[in-house]
Amino acid sequence: MSSATRPLARRGLAVGAAVALGAAAASPAYAAIVAGPASLSAPDAAVALTPLGTYETGVFDASAAEIVAFHARSQQLYSVDANVGEVNVIDQSDPSAPTLVGTLAVAGIVDASGAVIPEGSEANSVAVRDDGLVVVAVESATKTDRGWLAFFDTDGDALGAVRVGAQPDMVTVTPDGRMAVTADEGEPNDAYDVDPEGTVSVVTLPKKVAVPTQDAVRIADFHAYEGDALPDGVRVFAGIDGIDHPVSRNLEPEYVAVDAKSRTAYVTLQEADAVAVVDLASATVADVWSLGAKDLSIEGNGIDPSDKDGAIAIQTVPVKALYQPDSIATYTSRGTTYLVTANEGDSRDDWGDYEESVRIKDLGKDGVAPLCHGVLTSAQLGNAALGRLTVSKASGLSADGSCYEDLYAFGGRSFSIWTTDGTQVFDSGDDFERITAETLPAYFNSSNDGTEMDNRSDNKGPEPEGVTIGEIRGRTYAFVGLERIGGVMTYDITSPAAPSFVQYVNNRDFAADPESSAAGDLGPEGLAFIAAKDSPTGEAMVAVGNEVSGTTTTFSVTPTKQH
Repeated sequence: MSSATRPLARRGLAVGAAVALGAAAASPAYAAIVAGPASLSAPDAAVALTPLGTYETGVFDASAAEIVAFHARSQQLYSVDANVGEVNVIDQSDPSAPTLVGTLAVAGIVDASGAVIPEGSEANSVAVRDDGLVVVAVESATKTDRGWLAFFDTDGDALGAVRVGAQPDMVTVTPDGRMAVTADEGEPNDAYDVDPEGTVSVVTLPKKVAVPTQDAVRIADFHAYEGDALPDGVRVFAGIDGIDHPVSRNLEPEYVAVDAKSRTAYVTLQEADAVAVVDLASATVADVWSLGAKDLSIEGNGIDPSDKDGAIAIQTVPVKALYQPDSIATYTSRGTTYLVTANEGDSRDDWGDYEESVRIKDLGKDGVAPLCHGVLTSAQLGNAALGRLTVSKASGLSADGSCYEDLYAFGGRSFSIWTTDGTQVFDSGDDFERITAETLPAYFNSSNDGTEMDNRSDNKGPEPEGVTIGEIRGRTYAFVGLERIGGVMTYDITSPAAPSFVQYVNNRDFAADPESSAAGDLGPEGLAFIAAKDSPTGEAMVAVGNEVSGTTTTFSVTPTKQH
């Protein structure tokens, strides 16, 4: 029996064999929680995150732990292992000693049309409905082909699959459990001669744990936004010449969040610096709006722009930043829905010969337009100033295209709260760099695969990527993962216009070899909140998949005495 048809070690085997294989499956080491995880809390912090336990794949820097999802009834945590294109199933009944009980393999599953998911296809994301229907987003082995949603039960039995759009990068199940929604990213191939459309797939789910029919799949596309219909500020550029539907093929849906009433999905279009609003009843894109840019010249919005100044130098600069969020989440405050984004930043690089990013000091070289006169002084162009800051070639050009009158860096280095029509009500400004500088000054703006101080300052800084939201004792909290330096930021967002910092904690040992278990967690990617009522400990938890260290770690979220 192939691994594709035997996703869990115990599937279809006698009890004795299941025990033996289960033990073998759990052979990767359990990474230890590092001694004295770095932490900084606000004086009035009402909750505290503490690392509980970690499951380690033993695979370094190969995306062996990415997106995570928890199922309360089975006490199983699902963690996407992109290194092998499968999903690890981890028993969390004792969070201090998580145990691998099997894997969900997608290759070999027969879909609703009778086609077989080929070897080399990859699991990109996972979601679990309350009743135990497990949904896995599968990217085809030829990533520009249409992908699948594969379905499993919590025993690991593969139920089947349906086709969705190209490269489904993220899947979520609506709060009412009736639909699965995917962000079909539709990235081009490396040669940049094939670029599938970005879409959002809306799949009506069976009431029971079963596979839907192909007729249950509806595709929301962006055809209505071709040509002049695209709203101002939504970045579409550098497409393939002569291609049909150039807007639809350029837009790349990244992440999905659904409102509490299961009526509307909000989808980040990261490189475009935009959000798409999808009406789920009709499976149509109802709106697209630009997130705009953050003015880094305003006090409180500063960044450290250089990796060559040998110092922590957070300052205002005459540059704007494209928010470009990866993850998005929704929550309700006083009956109103708000969106929360982790403003990571991303560029369209390495598609064929095209590269969007350029250092400021290199503007005017190799065929790139120069700075317009007076935008920066010669001193500001130095390596220790702004010269090494990475900015976009695609934004900021003058009307005639002859020079750059504005400079746009990638990523807000922050998290933001928005209304559902795109009005920003809060941004964390330069909090993340200031808080990490205070907590870990010797490793400020380090990367996730090395510990060189300041080496990410020129390019997206701490890089907030994942966000999850949870409620504890009547207060609402956002938990934001920092992809580069690592760790989780906690904010009380009960009042959308006035969030407050609660805690930063980082389960990482910077003195250890990054490729060793002793290093702890490197590169947090996906986060999931586990409510106290669902948790094996009776306290809320946050689960984090760390793509560089290949670890999946759970944190307790404990109310403090002053709460």
